[in-house]
Amino acid sequence: MSAITPQGDPSAVEKELDTSTRLALERTQLAVTRSDLASERTLMAWIRTSLSMISFGFTIYKFFQYLLESKAMGHNWEPRGPHAVGSMLVALGTVLLIIAALQHWLFRRRLRRLQKERPPFSLALLAASLIVLLGLMALLNLFFHLGPL
Repeated sequence: MSAITPQGDPSAVEKELDTSTRLALERTQLAVTRSDLASERTLMAWIRTSLSMISFGFTIYKFFQYLLESKAMGHNWEPRGPHAVGSMLVALGTVLLIIAALQHWLFRRRLRRLQKERPPFSLALLAASLIVLLGLMALLNLFFHLGPL
């Protein structure tokens, strides 16, 4: 027994189902795109926070290293606190950014299954990767005194 609309046209129900199905798929794709963009914004916020931590820690470390080398403090004891705080800020910023980039990459991988077309390249993920390299270079310089940075 087929469904008959009040107008007597059984194909009108099928057309209505097709239209509502198409609209539901479009809404789903828009929701997936919004989720992808939200993930990009979240990673950019982590980049901003991590970069601040890395640069602030590096600056603290280098400032106190400069003070000790110039004998501006006028005494012979070397405070370890600023060096430890600076190193920890650089390490913490780098580790947090690695975790955030990994979380972003895994989330985009899950979203890729729901999207019809392939999502665009993540510029935020590239920026995060480069800043992780910057943080690792800063850590190497702080611990091994590789040269002027």
